[in-house]
Amino acid sequence: MPTSVTRTRGARVTDLARLAVAWAASTVALIITGALLPGFSATSWWAYAAVAAVAGIVGLILRPALVEISARVGWLAVLLTALIGQALIMYVAILLVPGIESTPWTALVATWVSAVVGTLISWASTAGTDDGLIASLAGRARRQETVTDPEIDGVLFVQLDGVPFPVLQWAVQSGAVPHIRNWLTSGDYQFREWTPQLPCTTPASQLGILHGTVDGIPAFRWYDRELKRVLVANRPADARVIEERHSTGQGLLCDDGVSISNLFTGDAPRSLLTMSRVEVRRGSTQTRRAFAWFFASPNGFMRSFTRTVAEILKERWQARRQVKRDLNPRVRRDWTFALLRAVTNGILRDLNTALVAEELRRGTKCIYVDYVDYDEIAHHAGMFRPESLAALDGLDRTLGSLAQLAEFAPRRYRLVVLSDHGQSQGTPFADQYGQTLGDLCSELMNEHVQNVDASVEGLGRADSIAGDISTGGMTGKLAGRADDVLTKAQQTSAPGDAEDPVVVLGSGNLGLVYVRGERRLTLQALESQWPALIPGLAGHPGVGFVAGIDEDGRAWAIGSSGRLNIESGAVEGTDPLASFGSHAARVLARALLHPEAPDLYVNSTVDPVTDDVSAFEGLVGSHGGLGGWQDRAVLMAPADLMVGLPERIEGAGELHRVLVAMLESCGQRATTASRG
Repeated sequence: MPTSVTRTRGARVTDLARLAVAWAASTVALIITGALLPGFSATSWWAYAAVAAVAGIVGLILRPALVEISARVGWLAVLLTALIGQALIMYVAILLVPGIESTPWTALVATWVSAVVGTLISWASTAGTDDGLIASLAGRARRQETVTDPEIDGVLFVQLDGVPFPVLQWAVQSGAVPHIRNWLTSGDYQFREWTPQLPCTTPASQLGILHGTVDGIPAFRWYDRELKRVLVANRPADARVIEERHSTGQGLLCDDGVSISNLFTGDAPRSLLTMSRVEVRRGSTQTRRAFAWFFASPNGFMRSFTRTVAEILKERWQARRQVKRDLNPRVRRDWTFALLRAVTNGILRDLNTALVAEELRRGTKCIYVDYVDYDEIAHHAGMFRPESLAALDGLDRTLGSLAQLAEFAPRRYRLVVLSDHGQSQGTPFADQYGQTLGDLCSELMNEHVQNVDASVEGLGRADSIAGDISTGGMTGKLAGRADDVLTKAQQTSAPGDAEDPVVVLGSGNLGLVYVRGERRLTLQALESQWPALIPGLAGHPGVGFVAGIDEDGRAWAIGSSGRLNIESGAVEGTDPLASFGSHAARVLARALLHPEAPDLYVNSTVDPVTDDVSAFEGLVGSHGGLGGWQDRAVLMAPADLMVGLPERIEGAGELHRVLVAMLESCGQRATTASRG
């Protein structure tokens, strides 16, 4: 990035040009509003231009006070500021400018009519780019705070959730992600692939990236023998338990860092929209302040509102188009997903960007933010479907926006982009074979089982927003209802009750079979009690292998025509891991030897032609086990920070050490030695 002096000079010219364009657009919007709205008129177009100019000046004076008051009062005040704050500013401007006829009511209506017109003008003039968002946030970013150590580079970690390395590589080659392509072709940045551990899930990867360990995370959700219940990583209470078990106080963000929209904090002193802290800090003033700064402008509010509505309409149309074209693999996409997509790809993306902009303004040394856009859509549409690639293009624009906002920061920022895992796709197991994994286990064991396979990843993200904004009253009840819905979805079970002796869980194409109790059962114990279980699972056409440990603590992978002693490498018959890659035995062995591992791991088959897998959840795009591109993730950083990296990065714990080394090369982590 250029030096601060160059940035300042360039910013002045850009600011003047942007100010002139905004003034002209506001004037045109008011003229059109006057023509459309009875009771709102002016003696000449110059009066409209004067109101637009005066409203801008009054907003500079009044908006900061409105934002600060509403942020401290609560979310209801923030909402009122978003709805009527600009109307108040507009009415003050009308009173100050002669030649305008209006009432408080028509001023309110005029504000929103003008906002709609202004949004259309802005979209047309910027060809649908995010320039309007940058203009809205940059004004706040320019009022940067002073830092005592500007010579230390800041690092902004951006997680593109679930983006596989081959997909991003293809997008770069095709020119679909212009910002990333320009950074790479210029030589300023480099990118490479890294290999997530088993399970290939956000909880395991984020815990490894942020806290340096993947121990104790056998899947996205699992039966906890100590607590005697199912833990789900994106449920706030459970995320808190997981982090407390593994935090050492020296996570990636421990040195003046902030965690934004993640599952865990990385030991950051501050966290926003972070799952493990939602119940501790419901109703963050800082979250409300950042939200209010963006939405206090009607253009900001209207931008997110129109994008949210557009996402719902696009989703319903795209879902029907898949059915009409008979595209496979596919899953049913309902209104619930449409609403979740609108939240994650509309409101949450803008809110994350607003929160990052505030941290850049403050000069926070290290920031880690998770954007879930691609992951959420690819789960339901597929990796290469147009809507998924459009989300990837949106993430590229967001990266460009963050780079622009970083130019106004009080310190230089280095941008590090990574994904926590990749994705694979295929027809879900239940759709392809007519029964769930839980049904199959129940049939083979002749037992009732608790079957947990509802897709709840997006619900958890919505819950984190509802939880973070709630301070009681109406918003508190909303958050409580969201959490109730999530809990019920997570506890979906087959006939029987929560005390069924066996718990079967789906985590992408990785299944987990637990027998309730304090001790893990060996392969011999399972074979003795349920003789048909292991051979029945291993022989099923949709199962690639099952894995467990024997009485001597050795890990085994068992397929339909052979078994592998993972410790010795000895194969009896056909190697069941042969089609899953050379790393499969290593990552499976590490996962099996964790005490929290299930009695049996069950991994679906992988198609040798299409690389399709069969998720044990109702998802077309999935991750969790082995097969396909789910364990092919992305790391991109400035070229100088990529020097000296290990030849192969395998596991999020290893990636954590790489990222810590990047922080150290930027002059950070100076205080961590004293904490050891």
